[in-house]
Amino acid sequence: MERISTSKAPSAIGPYSQAIVTGNLIFTSGQIPIDPQTGTIVSSDIERQTKQVLENLKNILEASGSSLSRVIKTTVYIKDMNDFQSINAVYARYFTEPYPARSCVEVARLPKDVLIEIEAVAER
Repeated sequence: MERISTSKAPSAIGPYSQAIVTGNLIFTSGQIPIDPQTGTIVSSDIERQTKQVLENLKNILEASGSSLSRVIKTTVYIKDMNDFQSINAVYARYFTEPYPARSCVEVARLPKDVLIEIEAVAER
């Protein structure tokens, strides 16, 4: 296993890695909308939060030798299912067909009370 770490994404806020590579697969930890430069949550707007999460994932995947185009599966955790369409609008700008498989679940609470968290599995 290989640990991935980049300053272009938020540092882990607990005992975990930004991503782990095993074989030809990359498993990212869930990313929340923290600006890696300032360490703060970007906004209370779901579209801006979604964009920051996807930028963080993109940067981790690139540091791993991959890209968003090689994502196989994502898991999206959201605070409010009413934001689903807004999230999809941003998400569609980051992924192309064939889209990755995806699960999306509404949760009671996320770290730092953010609105969204996304994790991914990708090929290297």
